[in-house]
Amino acid sequence: MAGIRSCLGSEPNFRIHFSATIVVLILSIACNISTNEWIAVCFCVAFVISMEMLNTAIEKLCDIVHKDVHAGIKKVKDIAAGAVLVSAFFSLISGIVIFLPKIINLIKSI
Repeated sequence: MAGIRSCLGSEPNFRIHFSATIVVLILSIACNISTNEWIAVCFCVAFVISMEMLNTAIEKLCDIVHKDVHAGIKKVKDIAAGAVLVSAFFSLISGIVIFLPKIINLIKSI
């Protein structure tokens, strides 16, 4: 829990992902998603949040190891940030597949 509190307190990107998680969970309840959809949503949320935390840990460790600008450290940080981007992108695609038909049906019924 200390790591989660630390990320919430100091990492703007983590707060963005955490806020998106709250929105997604509320939307999931409002759309009455199926059990399988809940599993997919929970996996995506956990995956993105975990990747963001790993990225933060890698960045903090790199800053301890080498405080100055270093090409190798930059590459490591870029790769870790890319992993977060990949997880967020494919979670977004999963969210579109799950929620877009429900939102379209809701709009049609209005």
